[in-house]
Amino acid sequence: MTALALKDAVIRYDRLTAVDGVSLELRRGETLGLVGESGCGKSSIARALVGLQPLAAGTLAIEGETLQDAPTARRVDLQRKIQLLFQDPAASLSPRMTVGSLLAEPLKIRKVYTPDSWSRIVGLAASIGLGEQLLSRYPHQLSGGQARRVALVRALAAEPSIIVADEPTAGLDISIQGELLNLLRSLRDRLGLSYLLISHNLNVVGRVTDRVAVMYLGQIVESGPTATLFRNPAHPYTRALLSANLTLDPSRRRERIVLSGELPSPSNPPSGCRFHKRCPLVQPKCESDAPVLQAGPGDRSVACHFPLATTPAVIPQAIVG
Repeated sequence: MTALALKDAVIRYDRLTAVDGVSLELRRGETLGLVGESGCGKSSIARALVGLQPLAAGTLAIEGETLQDAPTARRVDLQRKIQLLFQDPAASLSPRMTVGSLLAEPLKIRKVYTPDSWSRIVGLAASIGLGEQLLSRYPHQLSGGQARRVALVRALAAEPSIIVADEPTAGLDISIQGELLNLLRSLRDRLGLSYLLISHNLNVVGRVTDRVAVMYLGQIVESGPTATLFRNPAHPYTRALLSANLTLDPSRRRERIVLSGELPSPSNPPSGCRFHKRCPLVQPKCESDAPVLQAGPGDRSVACHFPLATTPAVIPQAIVG
């Protein structure tokens, strides 16, 4: 069953269109990765999914119910099912409030805080490695890993079914990254969660996601099962992105593909295929005709007039066992 479906989404900021016609499907119990260069629209999608940024066009459906068509009370209940882990968890925590107050605040705002809520928060925090003594501390007294766990408890306190994790491992040591990713995977299995994982770290994406969608300049250019897409990218941009992935194992390294030119501005995207000015395989048709994301065999989709003849490659090196 589909946990979340975003269809033909358009997100604008003044005259800039950050997301242009994006459709995503997150299935129940799966982890979907969303990757692409900085500025391609990933975080804008995350903000729109949790109601922090309105859609200029398109629809969002949660567990089969279209948010825009739901009555106000039902819309609030549906929106609660999606919670966001911010890219900078420490900055998302008020420095004037203790950790305990921060965890209770979302429930009080929604007027669902009960006499049993505090014991549930304490138990939830303990289940992911936060002792009760930490609840009296302030955010500046937390390590980076602890701040992320506090943000996770705050999201889980609302009893969501979907977690949007925006760069959840950024700035963490490798060992802490592994602990956090294992924790997220354990919570997914135990609580039946679905994750949208936004990350620049392709090693993380290659290890923990079931499917992955690749964004370029506000649009999805390729999507499919992670193992298949990482082995056999069909879009030239996906292949270039994967070739830039760092690995210490010489047997896993790809020939680096260096793209020419700068990423175009989303306020003035190129005509035709948005990637054509940087594509090493560009053809005249690419300059005039915009490709459509076409579904193919094996749950794959690609937006390219001349998709690559897929040849086996190697999945990025995992960072967790």
